[in-house]
Amino acid sequence: MNELPMNGLPNEPSDEPRLRPAVPDDLDAVLGFWRTAAEGTSISDDRAGVERLVARDPGALILAERGGALAGTVIAGFDGWRCHLYRLAVAPERRRQGIATALLAAAEERFVRLGGRRADAMVLVRNERARYAWSAAGYGPEEQWRRWVKPLTG
Repeated sequence: MNELPMNGLPNEPSDEPRLRPAVPDDLDAVLGFWRTAAEGTSISDDRAGVERLVARDPGALILAERGGALAGTVIAGFDGWRCHLYRLAVAPERRRQGIATALLAAAEERFVRLGGRRADAMVLVRNERARYAWSAAGYGPEEQWRRWVKPLTG
């Protein structure tokens, strides 16, 4: 499972980013990438947390590569009922090159294939750049909802 068929066709060499699901060998690079390309941190941003994600749902963590280097990520988690997007991140030097657009298209295609009907995204309120990017992709806040959380580990 080296290539992620986005529209039923294997990726071909072009200017488009190469998209594929993450494998365990990618995880240290992904965690390092998030430290420079993602905004904020999460209790799950460690090797064990990402290993569990990839083991439970091998297609959920989608990587974008350009020139053999990691250029972007998105987590497209589907629990059978809801579609959740996390960790949309693009390398600072690769932004505004269509990588986030390609990642979101791949995530949305995945959700549709799995039977999902609506996707939601976790977006930090203080992250203005992300708010603009999500809005441009057709997402918007639902002000009537608030996320309630409780850490399960200390």
